[in-house]
Amino acid sequence: MVASQIHLVRHGEVHNPLRVLYGRLPGYRLSELGQQMASAAADDLADRDREITRIVASPLQRAQESAAPLADRFALDVVTDDRIIEPTNHFEGTIMRLALRNPANWYALRNPNRPSWGEPYVSIVARMLDAVRDAWESTPSGDVVLVSHQLPIWMVHSALGDGRLPHDPRQRRCALSSITTFEHRDGVFVEVGYTDPAASLAADATDVGAV
Repeated sequence: MVASQIHLVRHGEVHNPLRVLYGRLPGYRLSELGQQMASAAADDLADRDREITRIVASPLQRAQESAAPLADRFALDVVTDDRIIEPTNHFEGTIMRLALRNPANWYALRNPNRPSWGEPYVSIVARMLDAVRDAWESTPSGDVVLVSHQLPIWMVHSALGDGRLPHDPRQRRCALSSITTFEHRDGVFVEVGYTDPAASLAADATDVGAV
């Protein structure tokens, strides 16, 4: 037997008053609003009346904290998987609008199709799909939740959808604490749902730290 569904959950809002592109930097925790968002995602999954049997999270603090209400709700431990971490990024630690004014940074923008400013899209897809596949195969029954980050989740959506990886980061459909759900059908993973349980909280949220 294998898992039934895989739910990719994005973390909630991060405490980021300086609006830094935080990437993999340590110490970026959920804000109070982000904690509410993470709870909304846990409530959404609980209301589906599905059996959640495993919770996996990126090692970054914001993902671990977003996994906590899920762990409490379903009485499970959180397993950490480095493969679902945020990608590396040239602009990590900067305020993006200021960094783009510096000509020294322009070389990092030379190839948006790779992209030249960070981990290649194909690399993100490979590690994310490995993690998804391993979670599916190693879970005897029920559903698995993977708490990750915007770009890794969007890469899975794109790779399993139209296959086009280069994109405008402003056009990603992956809101804070959103849930993108997949099933394994006829030998492939297929996206079967997307929900935004924290949408009512988003008007007051800051979301500028994603790569």
